[in-house]
Amino acid sequence: MKILIKNGHVIDPINNLDEVRDILVEGSKISMVEKNINVDADKIIEAEGKIVMPGCVDMHVHLREPGREDKETICSATKAALHGGVTTLLAMPNTDPAIDSLENIKLLKDAIAKSAKANVFICAAITKFRQGKELVDVAGLKQDGAVAISDDGASVDSDELMLEALRSAQEAKIPVICHSEDKKLSDSGVVNLGFTSTRLGLKGISKESEYKRVARDIGLAEKTGAAIHIAHISCKESLDIIARAKKKGVKVTCETAPHYFTFNEEMVLGFDTNFKMNPPLRSKEDVAAIKEGLANGIIDVIASDHAPHTENEKEIEFERAEFGVTGLETELAVAITELIGAGILSWSKLIEKMAINPSRILGIDKGGLGIGKDADIAIVSPEKEWIAKKENFLSKSKNSSFINKTLRGFVEYTICQGKVNKWNS
Repeated sequence: MKILIKNGHVIDPINNLDEVRDILVEGSKISMVEKNINVDADKIIEAEGKIVMPGCVDMHVHLREPGREDKETICSATKAALHGGVTTLLAMPNTDPAIDSLENIKLLKDAIAKSAKANVFICAAITKFRQGKELVDVAGLKQDGAVAISDDGASVDSDELMLEALRSAQEAKIPVICHSEDKKLSDSGVVNLGFTSTRLGLKGISKESEYKRVARDIGLAEKTGAAIHIAHISCKESLDIIARAKKKGVKVTCETAPHYFTFNEEMVLGFDTNFKMNPPLRSKEDVAAIKEGLANGIIDVIASDHAPHTENEKEIEFERAEFGVTGLETELAVAITELIGAGILSWSKLIEKMAINPSRILGIDKGGLGIGKDADIAIVSPEKEWIAKKENFLSKSKNSSFINKTLRGFVEYTICQGKVNKWNS
């Protein structure tokens, strides 16, 4: 099948493109990127006035399958991803069973092959059962298809075991994604430690619980030469530590999520559990620091940390509610609204953080629109506004921080491996 995208504003930083071009897709691949392509095509998409960009690559997604298909499935999550302009995602290993063995990685690969609507890559666990006690077979899991390892949702508390994990990862040439949290310091908190926690009478999570573990993880990585990626950065102190490490030449990258550059801790004053996540929403000063970190390049990646939960896990007392929010369907539009709209990032820089950099970190061939590459494309109306309505989400769970928020930037089409999805406002 031939698909011809006409007159779109093509932005592809990998190939230094930022102008009106046509794109021809044949089968699952891009075959031409030129001006005024005139060929017979099975489908023509008129993209005048629209941004044509590589599909987003989200390197932090909780699929919940296997084990918690009541929250999300591979099928529902990948449909939600495409709805939000995401064509490739990394499945985190905190499933049931955890992705900590060759048998369990095969279980997940079989499920992906059966029902995924978008590209899904696999992140395996660092330790067996994600319990922080015994290292997995890092080399074996990489050989069987894992592109990263992480105990996401938990940090490896033992310095000795984490050092061993980083050495094994360095030998296997696989990145380690760190959930940097010292639970002795976070101490069963539920919101940011500070004015808001005091006002609400809720137990607080200190910033030290994040940035002290960030410092430890980076220090261990420096000893081994391993590549580490710090997940869901939420505070200024963590960014300062990462900036210093980058200057020293440590192989460290990091990500943040849209809620951390959009909302601050005051959003929890109404006890809305859709603003309960880990790490928590921080202070206004931290939000400003996150935006600055995006602008100056200290933050490499924007990822959703998509964490679906059922209503009976979220619509309960704040202290008892699960941590986490969904994000696949809103992350691109939130970034357009909050970052491009405010002049913090250009389109090219946004695409670097949402497509190119995650692909580079994971060592996967995604993020560009070059000839012969997979036809993974998002077509976006950049000024079109829409309201994030709960009933329009394709994710199985609806625990979004952006419900009823007006966003700018509507994904009109998503093409994944040459298959076209058209979305209605």
